[in-house]
Amino acid sequence: MVQMKEFRVVMPLSLEEYQIAQMYMTMKMQQENTTGNEGVEVLENRPFEDDEFGKGQYTLKLYRLQSKAPSWLTTFAPADALVMQEEAWNSYPRCKSVIKCPYFTKFQLTIDTIHQAGNGQSENVHCLSKNELAAREVEILDIASATSDYWSYIVGRNNIDFSKFQSARTGRGPLVGGWQNRCNPVMTAYKLVTVDAPYWGFGSRLEQALLAGERALFLESHRNMFAWIDEWFGLTMEVMRELEQQSDTSLNVKLGQHCLVESEEEFGNTSAYS
Repeated sequence: MVQMKEFRVVMPLSLEEYQIAQMYMTMKMQQENTTGNEGVEVLENRPFEDDEFGKGQYTLKLYRLQSKAPSWLTTFAPADALVMQEEAWNSYPRCKSVIKCPYFTKFQLTIDTIHQAGNGQSENVHCLSKNELAAREVEILDIASATSDYWSYIVGRNNIDFSKFQSARTGRGPLVGGWQNRCNPVMTAYKLVTVDAPYWGFGSRLEQALLAGERALFLESHRNMFAWIDEWFGLTMEVMRELEQQSDTSLNVKLGQHCLVESEEEFGNTSAYS
């Protein structure tokens, strides 16, 4: 059965700041979680343009995170088969990611994200149909909260107390009860997760586990964005693209892989969907 859940993550940032923060966070977390055996391999990172998204950045990555899989899942597949492939089309403020697992060929997880100013009160930013709205579950994530469930342990958790944290460079914080209604600037990442694992006996359990994992990842990554604000604040997109290229190459070197395709000229002018 297809599961659909929309996570809304409110952030004390402007839309422009969030784009920089997200890139910085992604690079830093990927570096922290990549070793000689596991981590993120970047196969492609290049500009794209198509009729659906317009212009943006296309990435193709492999996530080799076998040790993070729950033990019950390894009873259905060998650990080295649990490699995830992610295609992403980032046309900020709109993004789409499609995650597949070559071993479970029927499985697919899609994340459609809309970034919008405001504190998470827009009810249908994804323009869902009446039936889709009825099937969708909504959860608002508070970055000032911290959880200690299985997936937060697996994903990792920074221990910053945001009720006491204040940015030295921007003066933002601390984040105390109801901060989403008082802070300025404020924006929200609306992340619609659709997961389908049509496997008898364990498909539903896998779907629920993946939703819980995505929830923990969204919470931790956005907590890190704000925790690291004094590191990325003031950086430009030009600087971020240069750092991103260096980081992608570094990740592949750690995993002993070849360099990725870095530009549209190297890959040709093909569509990201071809």
